[in-house]
Amino acid sequence: MPDTKKTLLLTGASRGIGHATVKHFHSAEWRVITVSRQPFDKICPWPQGEKDHVQMDLNDLDQFPAAIARIKAKLAEPETGGKLSALVNNAGISPKMPDGSRMGVLDADISIWQNVMNVNLFATALLARGLFDELKAAQGSVVNVTSIAGGKVHPFAGVAYAASKAALASLTREMANDFGRHGVRCNAIAPGEIDTSILSAGTDEIVQREIPLKRLGKPSEVATLIYFLCTSQSSYINGAEIHVNGGQHV
Repeated sequence: MPDTKKTLLLTGASRGIGHATVKHFHSAEWRVITVSRQPFDKICPWPQGEKDHVQMDLNDLDQFPAAIARIKAKLAEPETGGKLSALVNNAGISPKMPDGSRMGVLDADISIWQNVMNVNLFATALLARGLFDELKAAQGSVVNVTSIAGGKVHPFAGVAYAASKAALASLTREMANDFGRHGVRCNAIAPGEIDTSILSAGTDEIVQREIPLKRLGKPSEVATLIYFLCTSQSSYINGAEIHVNGGQHV
């Protein structure tokens, strides 16, 4: 089927990279189903957005069976035909200390660890497993959004967030191995400093000190890569984690 008839399921669509990704896929005439703990924001500029929004808290693992059933019902509609061409796991949380500083190993209690792992890691596995038949039917693609913090200590990203993103990179490889034989590709992208509302104070210093390109990334630049990984142009890319950070990782 041509890209114009395909369907994307995206978590974390309300801002930043997620918002840019929805706009990019919508402009390419994909159907977009969004998942977020927030209600659909009516200022979002795509039609059928409210109809194709599933509100759920990814931290509440008990919600997954009902939410996956709702998603399956949407995918079973005639315009989609039981196929899911792309699953993009973009939602993530990064708790901070009360003063906005990073949470180190000595600061994070078990509830912090559990919440972060639920949203950043376990939700990815549960959604991919729950929607595997629809992904297989479409010979679809999974893209997991990791982070530069998964591979190096970051001044703002805390320990639970960093550990969850490192684990998500490993999960991506496992999914690529398990799903690849069924024609479903799984890859990850690892953004660095992207110009969104969640940037911490002091990011300008990182840009000048660590990024060879000397600028922030744009959400649209990340969205373009996500789209590429969900189309036939990337048909032999599987199990990769691609850095999107202007060279910050080197």
